[in-house]
Amino acid sequence: MGSIKGKEIMSRKNVVIAGGGTGGHIYPGIAIARAIKVQHPDYEIHFVGTSAGLENKIIPREGFPLHHINIGKLNNASGILSKLKTLIGLPRAFVQSVALLMELKPQAVLGVGGYASGPFVLVASLMGFRTAIWEPNAFPGMTNRWLSRVAGKSFVVFEEAAKFLKSESISQVGIPLRKEVEALAKKETNRPDIGKAEQEFHILVFGGSQGARSINIAVQEAVLKGGEWLKGTKIIHQTGAYDFARVSEAYRGQGDVEAHEYLYQMEKSYEWADLIICRAGASTVAEVAACGKPAIFVPLPWAADDHQRKNAESLFRQNAAAMILQKDLTSESLIQKIEELKNNSQLREEMRKNLTKFYKPQAAEKMAELLLG
Repeated sequence: MGSIKGKEIMSRKNVVIAGGGTGGHIYPGIAIARAIKVQHPDYEIHFVGTSAGLENKIIPREGFPLHHINIGKLNNASGILSKLKTLIGLPRAFVQSVALLMELKPQAVLGVGGYASGPFVLVASLMGFRTAIWEPNAFPGMTNRWLSRVAGKSFVVFEEAAKFLKSESISQVGIPLRKEVEALAKKETNRPDIGKAEQEFHILVFGGSQGARSINIAVQEAVLKGGEWLKGTKIIHQTGAYDFARVSEAYRGQGDVEAHEYLYQMEKSYEWADLIICRAGASTVAEVAACGKPAIFVPLPWAADDHQRKNAESLFRQNAAAMILQKDLTSESLIQKIEELKNNSQLREEMRKNLTKFYKPQAAEKMAELLLG
């Protein structure tokens, strides 16, 4: 980097957010970056990721500088060859991290998960920079469990995650959400009606932006079987791209069931729904909690460290949601659970009240304050 640009970077106050790979890491990082800019307009926010992650499509469009280090998978879900390649490449990632830290000299470094988070936060801690990690799941991933031994602060979403972390300071903050969802959380009109069982009942089904085949199959079979549970029930089903043609064809002639490849205004679908059927990723759980909607969670069984099951179990234990494990998911088990919730408005209301306790408003603003305060 040229000397003039280097002097410009050194003259600014910098914060680095490390991580990426998926939207679940990137979008919360962006929300935190925006909150820091509001609280500290003179700060420059830099992101660190890898050249292969989704951050390369998203971060530049948001106007933040993006830097790369070379690092790959090292979790239990990766194969032996992938782990070996990552271990061999670690020294290079460490050197790249040192060089970038010496260039930016950040006031703080925050790891939000993803491949780049581990080596960069570790090196930053060893070099004496202020460091923090954010853990969105009930059971922290391997990287954050390790990093908490050197990172000064840990931010958690689920209270039980704290017992697995070793940072000096651990704060329960929540998950940064889209402004549209946070706005929806404030609206009284999105709260379920106690007497709704005798009115039109709305079910929203989705499995993330790519869909979830097991959920798609179970819901499709349940709809085609028909029965009492469908009377007075309307369904919006986001299938993802792979199953859209098949599911939409199967629903042809089913007037109260809509198939969508993708839902672009998710907040409107949340507001419409009385019951949600979905996966149990941390961001999904947070949005459902913010909206206060009863949900049937079907955790992704091969998620890293089985964190989706642990997220759903945390809510299930506190009667804040229903859960069906994927191995138990059939059209019959799904219909039974839907009928149980549809016909018991008191149970739905109890779930709603318990679920909203998991919603922590203005999580990004709180993390910005704690990170730099």
